[in-house]
Amino acid sequence: MKQLLKQVIVDQQEINHDKWVTRKIPQLLIDCNEVLVISGIRRCGKSVLLHQIQNKQSEKDYYFNFDDDRLSKFTVDNFQQLYEVFIELFGEQKTFYFDEIQNIEGWELFVRRLYDKKCKVFVTGSNAKMLSKELGTHLTGRYCTYELYPFSFSEYLNFFEIKYKPNDFYSTAGVAKLTKYFNQYLFDGGFPQYLKDKNEIYLKSLYESILYKDVMVRNNIKNEKEILELVYFLASNVAKLSSYSSLTRLIGLKHSATIKNYIEHIENTFLIFQISKYDYSLKKQIANPKKTYFIDNAIAHKLGFNISENYGRFLENLVFIELKRRNCEVFYHTDKTECDFLIRNKNKITQAIQVCYSFNNETRSREIKGLINALKVYSLNMGLIITADKEEEIETD
Repeated sequence: MKQLLKQVIVDQQEINHDKWVTRKIPQLLIDCNEVLVISGIRRCGKSVLLHQIQNKQSEKDYYFNFDDDRLSKFTVDNFQQLYEVFIELFGEQKTFYFDEIQNIEGWELFVRRLYDKKCKVFVTGSNAKMLSKELGTHLTGRYCTYELYPFSFSEYLNFFEIKYKPNDFYSTAGVAKLTKYFNQYLFDGGFPQYLKDKNEIYLKSLYESILYKDVMVRNNIKNEKEILELVYFLASNVAKLSSYSSLTRLIGLKHSATIKNYIEHIENTFLIFQISKYDYSLKKQIANPKKTYFIDNAIAHKLGFNISENYGRFLENLVFIELKRRNCEVFYHTDKTECDFLIRNKNKITQAIQVCYSFNNETRSREIKGLINALKVYSLNMGLIITADKEEEIETD
């Protein structure tokens, strides 16, 4: 095993991480004095961000990526050997960078040992449940977490080196330029590797890797057809309501608990998110239909059934991901009318948001009515309607 570990370490040292695929590093990641955990979907840029942080540190360090097929027999018992190989190759260091560490059951025990030795540890992972369970068991109070997403629109523009100024949001030429790129981003999404060459085979490979490795294999799910049909339906119905019972009938299962488990496993990969209707009764929140959003528009757009490009639903998906990026707790509202998003802060609804790509005569009345209703229900003075191309203030009685 030691010889193999040496080979893997040396090979990984030689991998070229594209320096132009850069992310803004939040100060939290620099200032954290505990174990730093960066989580997010596969291929969203966690490794690149890890190397950016690594390059900003002055200390010498160790780096190891566990997402390597040569490590299929690596277990928690091999961590000590890995440590010894590090020392043999690079001498004694106090800073560790571990990519996709959740692949190794019991990893948190080794990280805890390093932490207790006053080592600085950075880890990445792409399974929310495994990370939270392991961190909560052995590293309670000893870690900071940061969730990384595919590129935002500003990161998308930076990726393609598209320059823009604040005035561009108001000038005719500037608005036309930004609208052009935004409409591309709306369907191309923000996965760095996909944006390089727009290779749909890569996108399909990523999607299949998530479903097969992170959902089916990891959770011992045998029925591939059920998982594929479920995700295909959800991708075809982004931002729409669905209940566990309706999905159970659609997929042809006997018990809604199976669908619930499937969705939980898929959510743990960061591929999808579900939000609940806001209700003061937790029981009703759980029972009501959910709205499903995807981590990135490209996957939902390319892999779902979309006869026409639905700008409205994909804009809503983008807004939801931006709210997640800002650590918002999100719900939806519906009674006589619907409001797309409610934001809760400290057990109180603090904001209501509608999303409408084209704010025209056909949609204007509906969107305003839905927002006003939500404002009244939750005693809010002001709400927000996010559109693609309109900006105005609307006062109502």
